[in-house]
This record gives sequence, C-alpha cells and structure tokens, in this order.
Amino acid sequence: FRYLGTTITDRNLIQEEIKGRFNSGNACYYSVQKHLSSRLMSKNIKIRIYKTIILSLVLYRCETWSLTLREEHRLRVFENRVLRRIFGPKRDELTGGWRKLRNEELHSLYSSPSIIRMMTSSRMRWAGHVAKMAEKRNAYRILVGKPEEKRPQGRPRCRWVDSIRMDLREIEWDGMDWIDLAQDRDQWNALVNTVMNLRVP
Repeated sequence: FRYLGTTITDRNLIQEEIKGRFNSGNACYYSVQKHLSSRLMSKNIKIRIYKTIILSLVLYRCETWSLTLREEHRLRVFENRVLRRIFGPKRDELTGGWRKLRNEELHSLYSSPSIIRMMTSSRMRWAGHVAKMAEKRNAYRILVGKPEEKRPQGRPRCRWVDSIRMDLREIEWDGMDWIDLAQDRDQWNALVNTVMNLRVP
C-alpha cells in the first residue's frame, strides 16, 4: 500500500518502492524529452530541469534505500540516458560521423555528483540526523534495536546500517563507530560532502 508517497510491503522490501520511483522517473522523462532535445534551450536549463524535476522525483525518500548492485546499475543507466538526451551526439574526429557520448564523456560534461552519489550522500545525511535523536525516538530505537525473532534461512539481506558502513568504507574511513562519529556535526557533514563528491567509475 501507499503511505505518504512511499510503497510499503508486508515483507518490508524496498524493491517495490524503487520500481515505482523508476516508473515515475521514466514517465517524467518522456514528458519532457522534447525540451531536453531542443536546440532553443541551453544545456544549463536542461540540466536544471533534470535536477529539479526528474532527479528529485526518482530520488524521493532515497535516504531510506539499501540498494543492490543491480539497482545501482539501473540508476546509472537511467541517468546516462537522460544526459545523452541533454548533451546529444558527438562528431567522431576519425570517421566524421555522429556517435553517442561515452559514459566518461557524459560525466565530464555533467560535472555534478552522479545519481548514485546524490543517493548515498542523502542516506548518510539522514543517518546523521537519526544518530543524534533522543533515545526514546522511534527512529533511533529502530536503528540501534536488535530483533528478538530468529533470522529466516538463506543469505541475509543488506541492511540500511550495512549500507552506511559501506559508504564510509568507500571513502576509506575506518575509525570510531559511525553513530558516535555522527555526534560531531561538522565532521559528519564533511564526510557527507566527501561521499557526495567522490569520483568512482
């Protein structure tokens, strides 16, 4: 069922919510793609349309996501498709024909944090807020709580807190526990900015 714009499932799976975000993002993209292809509109305006309309729609509530590699790949493919529409093809210096821009060329032209970096930094920013909440707040209790029921058989799912730890390992942070670290607002915000601006393949 839907609650405050978010899909809630009986198994507490995030995949249905992410699927809905993709569908909404694709619908929005197709509704404005003629503007993104227009030669009468500057690329800066097109990028602003992408960031304020399409990207914000796809990443709504992304701070609660814990993605698989497949879902991250889908996000990258989606963003690259939009950016290719914005920047158009490039004339090949050898053949003289037109070709699609390569991924690294797109990222160089875009020069803004990628969709994955935006999602990751939003997740870390929210983690910092939750870590500083009072112990009686439900969000904090869920964060530090330990379920009493036995874990179902099979490979354990990647938890949200596991994603935070992986985000920190990505910037080679291997210091104190992240909940203690988040109590220092300035230091945590610096780490969030580092994660957002990290350049990875």
